[in-house]
Amino acid sequence: MPTALTHRVRVLAPPGHRHDEILTPAALDFVGRLTAAFAPRRQELLKERRRRLLRLATGSQLDFPMVTAAVRDDPAWRVAPPAPGLTDRRVEITGPPDRRMTVNALNSAARVWMADFEDATAPRWENIVGGQLNLLDAIERRIDFTTPEGREYRLGDRLATIMVRPRGWHLEEEHLQYDGQPVPAALVDFGLYFFHCAQRQMDAGHGPYFYLPKLENRYEARLWNDIFLLAQELLGIPRGTIRATVLIETITAAFEMEEILYELREHSAGLNAGRWDYLFSLIKTFGHRSDFLLPDRARVTMTAPFMRAYTELLVRTCHKRGAHAIGGMAAQVPGKDPAANEAALAKVRLDKEREAEDGFDGSWVAHPALVPLCREVFDRVLGERPHQLDRTRDDVEVTPADLLSVRRISGPPTADGVRTNVRVALRYFAAWLRGQGAVAIDGLMEDAATAEIARVQIWQWLRHRVIGRETVDQVLDEETDALGAEYPWAPVADIRALFERTAMTGELPPFFTTDAYHRHLVRRTEAGA
Repeated sequence: MPTALTHRVRVLAPPGHRHDEILTPAALDFVGRLTAAFAPRRQELLKERRRRLLRLATGSQLDFPMVTAAVRDDPAWRVAPPAPGLTDRRVEITGPPDRRMTVNALNSAARVWMADFEDATAPRWENIVGGQLNLLDAIERRIDFTTPEGREYRLGDRLATIMVRPRGWHLEEEHLQYDGQPVPAALVDFGLYFFHCAQRQMDAGHGPYFYLPKLENRYEARLWNDIFLLAQELLGIPRGTIRATVLIETITAAFEMEEILYELREHSAGLNAGRWDYLFSLIKTFGHRSDFLLPDRARVTMTAPFMRAYTELLVRTCHKRGAHAIGGMAAQVPGKDPAANEAALAKVRLDKEREAEDGFDGSWVAHPALVPLCREVFDRVLGERPHQLDRTRDDVEVTPADLLSVRRISGPPTADGVRTNVRVALRYFAAWLRGQGAVAIDGLMEDAATAEIARVQIWQWLRHRVIGRETVDQVLDEETDALGAEYPWAPVADIRALFERTAMTGELPPFFTTDAYHRHLVRRTEAGA
């Protein structure tokens, strides 16, 4: 039976090794207080997301909000100055907070590690609590370990600054219950880390820093800011200690970048360009329109006009307000083929050179081997400077039409594009259901964002009949057979059913993760008295 650790928060999952160190009565009470204060607002904002999506599907237009013109026109306001450990962010590495990644990322020579509870973590309960334990152990410098094969993992002297990405507002944590309802997953990830690590990070000379995913508008940023204020008050942490970088990875948020910075200004650490989720959001929002039909995802590069508008507006917006602008992910994973590695590194170099020359203050990599290349590129532009906030990019002028000019790169999918999307989605689903949220597939580190763009592209192409159902069925048969042959452990029937439910139905499910989490990853006992 679950234990009522506080009078209102209950753990419905079986106990695990050292879970009691994280799921203390005081920590759960803290999460419960946040839930009581903010869960109703979260529900209203999720309802508004659905209403807005319906309005856009029935003819409403996206534009920069008229009601916030005064915020955009006011030249005076700025975000908070960079916090300790966040002044120089020229290279950031991302990955799940499992034990090996925690050590490797902190030792990688990147300036920042984003410990990702969202796209790079399959939200099994043991992954969620285990990730919190790993972060606590890292801050306490007790995470060193040796594998059964004899490989040692030890923390070095100079470590990356930790930033934590909690799960998005759309997800719930069904292993924790507050007044009979699942706790918002974002409050679980934020609350447990903040409760256990905020003061420890301050004592170490940094602070509690976060990445905020999948925000769609200024109201969702305001919700986070209010959460930060209450959290700091409850634990006696000075107001403004928290810093958060917002990922601009939805099309609606791209129209409210300045407003999002304004809402978070005393806690803001800038904005980040989240490429795959941005394209995923574009299809979710305008997938019913043929003029938003995207070609193979490999052809939608950051040099596409609408992507250039998005990234240049992001840099201009950030630097206008004294905020860092962080570039997108280099997902390449080095392999055993020297020629393939050389070609992949050349692509990474071009991508990072474009970002550095455009004014970004840093960028993301998914693998430690890419850290030196990214650092070299930004070193060449920055020199001894920690950033280039002085480049205000006043030359940039972006209109709503620029952000939505998808038709300039539209085109039919190729047979390779269809197969790649089916293959990536199936193989990622297989890894995700097994508890792995970041997986190397064909030389790229794939996460939930790339799986989402893969499956919604298939949905979009089917909807507009640029590919036939029989074509997808045939590819699906072949790739499912190949998956089963390569991974005999894979639950092939469940994986195929997940793909069919989320990529081949009349109405597009907003996320594959919500359905798959409830069906496959929740392990709870029956609620007791």
